[in-house]
Amino acid sequence: MSATNRQIRLAARPTGEVKPEDWEHRSVPVEDPGPGCFAGRTRVISLDPAMRGWLDDRPSYLPPVGIGEVMRAGSVVEVTASNHPDFRPGDHVVGTFGVQEYVVSDGRGAMKVDTALAPPSTYLGALGMPGMTAYFGLLDVGALKDGETVVVSGAAGAVGTIAGQIAKAKGCRVVGIAGGPRKCAMLTEELGFDAAIDYRAEDVRKALREHAPDGIDVYFDNVGGDILDAALTRLAMHARVVICGAISQYNNATPVKGPSNYLSLLVRRARMEGFVVFDYAKRYGQAAQEIAGWIGEGRIKVKEHVVKGTVDDFPETLQMLFRGENVGKLVLELA
Repeated sequence: MSATNRQIRLAARPTGEVKPEDWEHRSVPVEDPGPGCFAGRTRVISLDPAMRGWLDDRPSYLPPVGIGEVMRAGSVVEVTASNHPDFRPGDHVVGTFGVQEYVVSDGRGAMKVDTALAPPSTYLGALGMPGMTAYFGLLDVGALKDGETVVVSGAAGAVGTIAGQIAKAKGCRVVGIAGGPRKCAMLTEELGFDAAIDYRAEDVRKALREHAPDGIDVYFDNVGGDILDAALTRLAMHARVVICGAISQYNNATPVKGPSNYLSLLVRRARMEGFVVFDYAKRYGQAAQEIAGWIGEGRIKVKEHVVKGTVDDFPETLQMLFRGENVGKLVLELA
């Protein structure tokens, strides 16, 4: 092929907030697929808070992105040429293909998706990792029971919007914590949350006393920091605290702020547990089927924030997550 493949590569390990100079914008020749491989053009790229952690050279559930490597990202590609028996030109495939316009893959970790049933972006959101994270975090780690009180932080994000709606589908009272009146109104008026707390304008502890007067049975945490501390003061007996993420801490140039109210776990006989969604990979099909059913029934509404642009827009689009500008799942749709 004569086309050029635009890529975003990691140029330097960021300290604190990721800066433009931490990225390298590179053009390389587009590759043809070898035996047993397929080639594809990227249609949609997923942007996720976890990406910030992948840039740091420290032990984690995945190795860090190496200096000079294409930035890791989930994406949906359209197959353009194939020597692989399972993939044909025109197929849409979801996988971890990185931030680049064109890919070549041997098919490992790739899965065909039907864009007639849902748009490509939804396979990166409600029917992708965020949906799986919400499902297993609530139902397995959180051991959710009908009728409980659930509080979700980062509730207007990709995982939070789905987690809160799953809890409602399971018959729970759901309180979301988000930033700004527009997001809070969306949670209650569009997604059916019972209440929403604007952490930018309200006293979170006071608001939790009001909206969860009998305590929190399941706290689904995407934020960490002060909001986690506030939630720990409102736990019900035998509560479960699900640690999904801590976006408030990801850009810290100083050590991560740990919970100062952790002794509430002892007093309330509660537990706090972190999890990684990849541990549930064998059950993704089960989760996707149930979530798709809820979407079809109108019990889950899909919220997506689609930015249209080019691969070169990735660095600035990623920053939207940490400025709290996205509502629902953030994706970059390539022109």
